[in-house]
Amino acid sequence: MFAQLAFFGSIAFSVIAWGIVTARYIWPQLRLRQRSEALRPLLILHSFRFIGLAFLVPGVVSPDLPRAFATSAAFGDIVAAALALLTLLSLQRAPSLLVAWIFNVWGSVDLVNAFYQANATGLSPGQLGATYFIPTLIVPLLLITHGLAFRVLLQHQQEPAMGPSRQPAVG
Repeated sequence: MFAQLAFFGSIAFSVIAWGIVTARYIWPQLRLRQRSEALRPLLILHSFRFIGLAFLVPGVVSPDLPRAFATSAAFGDIVAAALALLTLLSLQRAPSLLVAWIFNVWGSVDLVNAFYQANATGLSPGQLGATYFIPTLIVPLLLITHGLAFRVLLQHQQEPAMGPSRQPAVG
């Protein structure tokens, strides 16, 4: 019971911490950029999702790690990483918007599916072994940045995500 509490507590604290970092440092930098330039750093971050393949490495995870969870998480992540790279390559081309949407929907659904699979297979936090940091540290950041990517994708092509702050004229 304590292991589950510590696991979910770690995820909650990570969401809060990454939320603060995002609100204070990441979003203020992205919100004034055009779509392709705002997406670029988010896509670069998600290109590291190949790290999910660690769920398949014996010795890194417990031999008792549910295979359904490990396979789904690992292959979902490698597809998300490939889609992030494909989107990066297509940013200045016509199909970039479509590819970006496919990446963002796939990546978001993959992360939600990983939580579902963990619950459905009865995953215990200790079974994650050295990969414990992935759902407790990395996944919250990935979920938040998917939210940012949805926000950026909903803007018009030539507009920044938000205009500069409007302040009354002085004088």
